[in-house]
Amino acid sequence: MSKRHHLLPSLWLMTDERLGDALLPAVRGMPRGAGIIFRHYATPAKERRRLFDDVRAMARRRGLVLLLAGTPRQARAWKADGAHGRHHGALTAPAHDAMELHRAQAAGARLILLSPVHATRSHPGAAVLGPVRFGLLARQARVPIIALGGMTSQKFGAIARLGAAGWAGIDGLAARVGPSRRQKRKAVPR
Repeated sequence: MSKRHHLLPSLWLMTDERLGDALLPAVRGMPRGAGIIFRHYATPAKERRRLFDDVRAMARRRGLVLLLAGTPRQARAWKADGAHGRHHGALTAPAHDAMELHRAQAAGARLILLSPVHATRSHPGAAVLGPVRFGLLARQARVPIIALGGMTSQKFGAIARLGAAGWAGIDGLAARVGPSRRQKRKAVPR
C-alpha cells in the first residue's frame, strides 16, 4: 500500500457498475486530493482488475487517493493506497448503524462512511438515517465520519455541522456537482 497520502480526503467518489462509461470522466472530474473507493463488486475478476488499473493510472496523474474495496492484502497486491471494507486493517469502512460504527472503529478504520443519510438509488427503498440520526451517530465516533447516501455538495453543506468530516457519492459526483473550495482543501488526518 502506498504511503504517499498522509491525509485521507474529505470528498470521495464511490464506484460501481452503474457508472458505466461515466466512470473515467467522473474520476477525471474529481478535484486534486479527493478520494475514490473502487468497488465494482459484480464485474468479472479480470475485467475488474483491468478497470481498476485504468482508474489507478488516472488517479495517480490527478493526485487522487485510490482505495480498493477488498482486503488489505488485495489492496497491496493491486497497488492501491489502501483498502475499504470490514476487514481489520482497512483504512476506511462502511457503517449503517451504531453497532457497525463500533465494529469499524474496533477493526482500526481511520475513516468511516456512514450511510444512507438520504434516499439513494444504490439502495432503493432502504431506511435512511436522516440528518438527526446521522448527527447522533457521527458524534459517537472516535474517527472522522463521511456522509454517504443521496449526498451532494448542497446536502453536505446542510449536515457538515452535525459531525460530517466530508461526503461521498456516486450520482452526486458523477453528475459533476462541484464541491466547494473549502471541501477541496480540507482533508482528514490519518
